[in-house]
Amino acid sequence: MMGDSMKELIIFDLDGTLAESKMPMDSEMSGLLRDLLQTRKVAVISGGAYPQFESQFLKSLDCPAELLKDLYLFPTCATSFYRYADGWGNVYKEELSPGERERIKSAFSEALSETGFIPISKPFGEIIEDRGTQITFSALGQKAPIELKREWDPDFSRRRRIKEALDRRIPEFEIRMGGATSIDITRKGIDKAYAIIQIEKQIGVSKADMLFIGDALFEGGNDYPVKTTGVECISVSGPAQTKEVIRSLL
Repeated sequence: MMGDSMKELIIFDLDGTLAESKMPMDSEMSGLLRDLLQTRKVAVISGGAYPQFESQFLKSLDCPAELLKDLYLFPTCATSFYRYADGWGNVYKEELSPGERERIKSAFSEALSETGFIPISKPFGEIIEDRGTQITFSALGQKAPIELKREWDPDFSRRRRIKEALDRRIPEFEIRMGGATSIDITRKGIDKAYAIIQIEKQIGVSKADMLFIGDALFEGGNDYPVKTTGVECISVSGPAQTKEVIRSLL
């Protein structure tokens, strides 16, 4: 970790890294990030939409406003970017067209049928969610309890089958597995590697000065594109391990 301690920008995944899936970040993580922001720039990239960042991350972040200028948010796999200047403002959005959205939703319908997916009788929110810049499948619904999510696809095998069926139907889109039960779809070339390009462009930090921390760095995971950019990466199993990494950086 000696080399990591010198990195200018520390980048985190959200779900499964800074917080449990769809759960608010805890106070201990908030304190660690506040301490980290005193000496480093911090970015968060997630498949979740901006409202999820607000409820899961920002509401739990106890941090003085003067430190927020060094915090950068990339919702929906970096299809949008928010930065702080007397409040959080949007810098860009890569919106899907109505035709693209319908094509993705139709592919999901066919792929789920082909792979034998049967939704639970009372899902916890939307199973196919249109986030504007991204379409996301959540097997049990967006707001399912974390205990149920962990049980549904612990080895990613169910989602790999669905992803393979999607790959055959819509190869022109990016299809990534993330979180505990999710599959995210964006335009081709718009993924977490795109966020690295945008960080270089918008923030002016080189790849050599970045460190990424995430729980889905395996091939097909929604963190994997970061690995392909050459940015140094640390794989974690969950928030507890992320806390250990942050402590080593302080």
